[in-house]
Amino acid sequence: MRFKKILTAGVVLSLMSFALVGCSSSSGSKESDTLKITMISDLGGINDQSFNQSAWEGLQKAEKELGVDVEVIQSKQVSDYAQNVETAVDNDSDLVIGIGFQMDEAIREAAENYPDQKFAIIDHSYEKQPANVNSIMFNAEEASYLVGLIAGMKTETNTVGFIGGTKNPIIESFEYGFLAGVDDAGKGTKVLRQYADTYSDAAKGKAIANQMHSNNVDIIFTAAGDTGSGAIEAARENNKMAIGVDKDQNSLAPDNVITSAIKRVDMVVYNTVKDLVNGDFKGGEISVFGINEDGVGIAPTTEKNVNEEILAFVKEQTEKVKKGEITIPVNQKEYDNRK
Repeated sequence: MRFKKILTAGVVLSLMSFALVGCSSSSGSKESDTLKITMISDLGGINDQSFNQSAWEGLQKAEKELGVDVEVIQSKQVSDYAQNVETAVDNDSDLVIGIGFQMDEAIREAAENYPDQKFAIIDHSYEKQPANVNSIMFNAEEASYLVGLIAGMKTETNTVGFIGGTKNPIIESFEYGFLAGVDDAGKGTKVLRQYADTYSDAAKGKAIANQMHSNNVDIIFTAAGDTGSGAIEAARENNKMAIGVDKDQNSLAPDNVITSAIKRVDMVVYNTVKDLVNGDFKGGEISVFGINEDGVGIAPTTEKNVNEEILAFVKEQTEKVKKGEITIPVNQKEYDNRK
């Protein structure tokens, strides 16, 4: 059993006496050699039809195929993060996976306090990467660029929209990648942009989308977790088009979600657990997944609502991205320099 708290000499002696009379281990300890993986969700929860759900699906696949035990602790508010990570550590998890950049401080502090514990975090890396943390990053701007191409070519009003969760470098990479794609479609399309300041308020996403629709927007790309489900609902009710994020969201509105900017969080979470099982955990490393690693792309259902001509153009641009012939911006400065 691996102790994660400093025990007093008296407690140690008591535990030793307990063991001598054949008592079972304490409830916080592992009872078998089966690896235990605990995922801490972001605020959207595992039914957000997006980022968290994709991660949970990857972990469930790992449970089924790799024979590990899995658990999820769902966060309801930002103040939950540190305690949820602490709970996962106390429960003798072999690997604790934090979902989302907002968990950066909670994971960093826990990594310092428990140097023998393994952690992974999605969508955040550290200036000084902890030796027991694997940071998993995605080139979200690449997927966003591709759906921007589709939006820019498919719009009928020449005005499209972007709704972000909170303004930070990760979501800005979605925003400016999308803008670059719309530009490269070559139709001079206007992009209206707004941040919802939340990842879990579908009603707010719907309200923002409704306002954009009233301003002639016919396609909206939302990178805001469960908030985006509200924008998709607005598209369905207003007979407009929507672009999903993180996983294929076409099922939410088959006739309205024309494509989705995919981040293969499910695949990466599964492979991270597989590395752990094989003794290859990448502690102290930053793992980056883009188009060339099949970590990002567009949804397979795209062909249902996007014609062959547009898809051929997207494929052509994808190859240019792979070859480094197209540089996709991740922030305002890079976007301005691109013009």
